[in-house]
Amino acid sequence: MHRWQGLDAVPDGFGPSVVTIGNFDGVHRGHRALLGTVVEAARRRGLPAVAVTFEPHPVAVLFPDRAPATLTAPDHRLDLLAETGLDAVLVLEFTREFAQWSPEQFVRTVFVDALHAALVVVGADTRFGHRNSGDVATLRELGSALGYDVETVREFGLAALGGGASRRWSSSWVRELLAQGDVARAAEVLGRPHRVTGVVVHGDHRGRDLGYPTANLSQDAVGQVPADGVYAGRLVRPELPPDDPDAVLPAAVSVGTNPTFDGLQRRVEAYVLDRTDLDLYGERLAVEFVERLRPTLRFDGVDALVAQMSLDVVRCRELLGVPARS
Repeated sequence: MHRWQGLDAVPDGFGPSVVTIGNFDGVHRGHRALLGTVVEAARRRGLPAVAVTFEPHPVAVLFPDRAPATLTAPDHRLDLLAETGLDAVLVLEFTREFAQWSPEQFVRTVFVDALHAALVVVGADTRFGHRNSGDVATLRELGSALGYDVETVREFGLAALGGGASRRWSSSWVRELLAQGDVARAAEVLGRPHRVTGVVVHGDHRGRDLGYPTANLSQDAVGQVPADGVYAGRLVRPELPPDDPDAVLPAAVSVGTNPTFDGLQRRVEAYVLDRTDLDLYGERLAVEFVERLRPTLRFDGVDALVAQMSLDVVRCRELLGVPARS
């Protein structure tokens, strides 16, 4: 998949193409359903399928105090988009100046002049342009004048609320579930475990003294951090080849402030099951969250904490399918 950073990266003469637009944060099941429709339409026409997205999130630029928590790191989002079968993704830098573009300016500059869109596929609630003043009707009107077709897709929902009720797959739903610590349900909406990506930094080194050395993620790690608690998860090392046995490792993950030691800084730290030989400092990696075991607790002393950690590791083995050490 081609990954174009900005309009200047689009090759001269590219197109015609089938195009869609969105933030695609999380690349959840709803996103993938839409993108699957785009790819199918492109294959029918024998044209490349292109998604247009933005970095950073528009709300983070226009209303920083209301910006939603980021679900996926930029590189991971592109990797996930590539898995949908897209031929290219155009990432546009979202700035206050860019936000002033009218719907017509956006369509002419991006869809028509750069991508030579023959078909634009969008959700029924798509909005774009200055103050989100453009909608599907705008797209159709401009398409009639500029020579492209418009196709809208139906809503995609998940009947998972009980009583036959359903809710639309959405990034906001994922954020709600993560805030509750329900990472298993969030994985259902995403179609995969949620992950937080960051550089491993030095912590207090208490874990090693207790027999459970942990990899501590930097405070600028990307990806919404779930509610405080202990989780079964995995440590993913993107810098290693996928077939390397250490590329994905089962882990017990702690999120919180270490209240037993009166900690103040909220941290994400992962203990790789049965491994004390790993030197991960300075490495950029991801922590995946599979299931929440329990909330964060304050224990009456180190012995009680270590006893509970031992039980947590046993439960992680069960959930992750990791056999006990012989």
